[in-house]
Amino acid sequence: MAALALLPVGLGVLLRHPPLLLVGALGVAFAAYARGDSAPDIDVTIERDLSDPTPDPGEEVTVTLRVRNEGDGVLPDLRLVDGVPAALATDAPARLGTALRPGRTATVSYRVTAIRGVHEWDPVHVLARNPSGSRERDARLDAGGATTLRCTPELEASASLPLRGLTTVYSGRVPTDVGGSGIEFHSTREYRHGDPAKRVNWARYARSGELSTLEFREERAATVVVCIDAREEAYLAPDAESPNAVERSVEAASQAVPALLDSGDRVGVAAFGPGDCRLDPGVGDDHAARARELLATHPALAPTPTDERFLPTTWVRRFRRWLPADAQVLFCTPLPDDYAATVARRLDAYGHAVTVISPDSTADDTPGHRLAGIERANRLSRLRSAGIRVIDWGEESLATELERAAARWSR
Repeated sequence: MAALALLPVGLGVLLRHPPLLLVGALGVAFAAYARGDSAPDIDVTIERDLSDPTPDPGEEVTVTLRVRNEGDGVLPDLRLVDGVPAALATDAPARLGTALRPGRTATVSYRVTAIRGVHEWDPVHVLARNPSGSRERDARLDAGGATTLRCTPELEASASLPLRGLTTVYSGRVPTDVGGSGIEFHSTREYRHGDPAKRVNWARYARSGELSTLEFREERAATVVVCIDAREEAYLAPDAESPNAVERSVEAASQAVPALLDSGDRVGVAAFGPGDCRLDPGVGDDHAARARELLATHPALAPTPTDERFLPTTWVRRFRRWLPADAQVLFCTPLPDDYAATVARRLDAYGHAVTVISPDSTADDTPGHRLAGIERANRLSRLRSAGIRVIDWGEESLATELERAAARWSR
């Protein structure tokens, strides 16, 4: 501005033209004002309120941001950008631009849609400029302490999960090849002293006079660990509006855990990803509450990926040491790469019966996306060929896919 202002001043002097000299003088005066004026101090207090800090998934929460000028001077150009958590979508820009006199308050409101997890707001980015805009100060200020939105969905049981034959010594609902007390007939054996009278084969005794005991197929409980692929590679979605595969995997786990607990099975939870996310297998209402809290709020299962370093080989080694010897694994993964399929085969080879629930996050709108879908289909085929049960979860509900899989596996 100063350099441009000197040009009409010089021309006005050379040409002895007063209007040019006047225009140049105004430009010089404005440039001098801009250089001489300082940026105002940011002396403000900020408050942030949530209409409901503990909403259910899908509910809209109104966020109100208030800023008050605590200083003695006017803030001619004050701008604020709220630190909305990355996982939350807003219905309007979470920002404000205003001029604020001393003691006055300005307010901006917007709405966010709640999703599973614990979401903390970052500090507010505040920018204050002088009237000419040549000087500015910026700062990041807390809004009266931490603002946290906690969204914990209820655990809702899906259809009964078809489990494989690996069981515990406790009674349950998984059929075994062991004879004993149960419902389905298994075999007969010679009568032994102390056998209950209700299991004596009285029909045979009436025909031949020989005592024998009926054996029924025992039904035992299983130990199941629900493992969720939460690596950065698993945060896939077919489009911007659809939930990513980690969200769908957590949804599958949220349905599987209560279904298994209601059937009397011992259930644990783990995350195949950064962070130590593990819940030892257990039963009961208290255990269900712990599982619900872990699935909803653990940082390893956040709706967006973390930057924490992850070593998959080390994780597999530690997971094997932690996994009970009689545990089955319900592995929820979109199979984004060959390593996820390798983990499933390796755990199955170690003696832990593996069932894979794979949410389909592929698309077919581009050649690259179609190729990714073909690669995933090949991984599913190889797992089935290795004897691992696979549920390819598409657009249907998980309960529908489970019913189809149970009918297919029972043939």
